[in-house]
Amino acid sequence: MKTIVTVIGARPQFIKAGVVSHAIAAQGGLREVLVHTGQHFDANMSDVFFAELGMAPPTHQLAIHGGRHGAMTGQMLAAVEQVLVDVAPDAVLVYGDTNSTLAGALAAVKLHIPVAHVEAGLRSFNMAMPEEVNRILTDRISRWLFTPTDTAREHLLREGVDAERILPVGDVMYDVALHHGARAGAQGGALARLGLAAGGYALATVHRAENTDDPARLAVVVAALSLLAATLPVVWPLHPRTRGVLQAQGVLATLPAALRVVEPVGYLDMVQLEKHASLVATDSGGVQKEAFFHRVPCVTLRDETEWVELVDSGWNRLAPPRDAATVAAALHAAIGSRGRDVQPYGEGDAAQRIVARLADDLGA
Repeated sequence: MKTIVTVIGARPQFIKAGVVSHAIAAQGGLREVLVHTGQHFDANMSDVFFAELGMAPPTHQLAIHGGRHGAMTGQMLAAVEQVLVDVAPDAVLVYGDTNSTLAGALAAVKLHIPVAHVEAGLRSFNMAMPEEVNRILTDRISRWLFTPTDTAREHLLREGVDAERILPVGDVMYDVALHHGARAGAQGGALARLGLAAGGYALATVHRAENTDDPARLAVVVAALSLLAATLPVVWPLHPRTRGVLQAQGVLATLPAALRVVEPVGYLDMVQLEKHASLVATDSGGVQKEAFFHRVPCVTLRDETEWVELVDSGWNRLAPPRDAATVAAALHAAIGSRGRDVQPYGEGDAAQRIVARLADDLGA
């Protein structure tokens, strides 16, 4: 029996790990030890996802969150290292581009444990983003680079990565959308609780530091969403980081009634809100893809995106938050739009392909 330690810490990683963990359990010859760093610690951002995705609670809860990037990553590195020393796994599996990702990969490689990186090869080419630093460093030290798209593979090849380490498998988020999307109908759930009709609202999410830590950019986002809300109700599940900033600025009390700020929602509620929105406005990489999986137009509130194929195919458009009127115009223009019929994220079997390769290479 070979042991894989999976390190996760943030909402998108819980979702991705859900399908891969099920595939590990079904594989035979493998066992998984799940480590939750605590990066997303709020029950609405963490506990509910494990329950709704049918995942067992993490074996190790490290409860590390908050603080500056260096301090958080350092604490995670030390704590994950101790888990790895105790468990002595055959491989460590990490997802995406968070501080939890980098901490897990660094702890493993320093103990000479091979690392598997799911969602390898993504690039925004913006080194001011902590996520870009995390994903590049993780790719450099990983043995298995599981890429979700052809573009991701090409990035790694241009960077001189050995082709044998690059393993195109598709996107596990597409696996999740196929598996769970049908559970999120237009009746009940968040739509009923919030009194929303399918197609009668826009959905917004904002959490990236480039927006929340820049008062000017966040002010543009708020103003643009308020302008949109004048013609179409906007539902905004508010990330704890974003809520804290807006509270400190005294903005929350001034928002128009049609811009409906709600607490973070569970996974199935979020899928329902995405699936039945007329528009998604976000700075989240995962939400961009989830909008596409449900064929809902998306506007990304950033200067660039890793998911360039969605912009190229017309399903997504970039609206850097520099001017509220310009962003609002992009939001209005996207309503009712559709992109080309493309399928850039595989066949919905990425989790099985990842686990089969790990089992084969580990001799499970």
